[in-house]
Amino acid sequence: MAAGYLDILRARHAARLLTGTLVGRLPNGTAHIAIVLFTRAEGGSYTLAGALAAAYGLATAVGQPLLGRAVDLYGQPRVQFPAAVLSALGMALFAVAGLGSLPLAYAAVVLAGVATPPLEGGLRALWPTVLKREDRVHRAYALDAVAQEIMFTVGPLLVTLLVSLWSPAAALLVINAIGVLGALSVVLSEPSRTWRSAPREAHWLGALRSPGLLALLGAFFFVGLALGSITVAGVAYADDHGRESVYGWLMAALGLGALIGGLGYGARQWSGEPEKRLRVIVALLALGYLPLMLTPSVPAMTALAALAGVFLAPAIACSFIVVDRHAPRGTVTEAFSWLVTTFGVGAAVGTAAAGPAVELGSTAWSFAVAGAGGVAALAVLLATGRVLRGAPVPPAPAAQVVAGSENDRNGAVEPGFSTGRKA
Repeated sequence: MAAGYLDILRARHAARLLTGTLVGRLPNGTAHIAIVLFTRAEGGSYTLAGALAAAYGLATAVGQPLLGRAVDLYGQPRVQFPAAVLSALGMALFAVAGLGSLPLAYAAVVLAGVATPPLEGGLRALWPTVLKREDRVHRAYALDAVAQEIMFTVGPLLVTLLVSLWSPAAALLVINAIGVLGALSVVLSEPSRTWRSAPREAHWLGALRSPGLLALLGAFFFVGLALGSITVAGVAYADDHGRESVYGWLMAALGLGALIGGLGYGARQWSGEPEKRLRVIVALLALGYLPLMLTPSVPAMTALAALAGVFLAPAIACSFIVVDRHAPRGTVTEAFSWLVTTFGVGAAVGTAAAGPAVELGSTAWSFAVAGAGGVAALAVLLATGRVLRGAPVPPAPAAQVVAGSENDRNGAVEPGFSTGRKA
């Protein structure tokens, strides 16, 4: 297992791109907790803190696909780095101005959100160029999913450390400065500078004109909903057991399960259509969420949380392959950005739904939201099996394709595999 991942990281530019992307995404991965801590430190209510965090999240959901489309049209450096700087300036304005003017505070977090660079989608567009072989790219997708779990664990810890050492305002400024440096590292790399999207058909829907991609987005809206509801349900479970540390154990177990599942998934070379494999993985993911409704003792619940996390990273990694197969020609970054957006919106809806479920029913009801989300995701994949069956666009004529020259599934390496092209 380790040898396969080391092979990826030893590839030229791979470690730099993965590290730079994760560092560049730190502001986005930690924004919600940083906004809440800063707002509370400034004397704002939890309601205001939640509203500001929600405004940031919604702005990010709007900005990601728009900036992803801009990357496909104009290249990575011309979009990613200016967006990172603009996003950081928005957060800096929020940190300096505080809550003295609420319209200004909202405008600042909205600017920071809408300008968040689509580094996540950009990295997945670069992997074929850097790694060249389909099996290595698929393993990199799994490594990418695992690295996200690590970032979402380490990032909040870094914010709380900066808050304890300095202040919430300093945490906002430092995290976003680090994010700019991460984006700069990515866009200065040779693969980012030379990458160009394949020629695209002019269409106002962009990537969304693909029925297969729409089906996948519909399913992952519900996967996001399930994951978002667990964050609230976990708090309710910890309250029931009278210990705040219980929540940390549950979230750590969930992350550990995802880490193990992602590493195991990426260590194997898979055959067959990824669309079929994704249905099986999501079915197992749903089965993992359903037992959480039992809300047993803390040790048993921690074990169930770890089990529930096992199939999350494989589902995400497999979804990357499906996106690559169904994204219309020349829209790969935008398509990946839509997946990020849909997942995030689903998580926000799940968070909102789990709260009333606790108040109207019980903690078990809030975990039922997660189970329902997993089942709904599977139902979407099953109902849309026809449009998800295989890559929908035939390969380009041989005369128009040079091996390794296209950054979409019409490239010439293998069916359904993107290769990227140099400028």
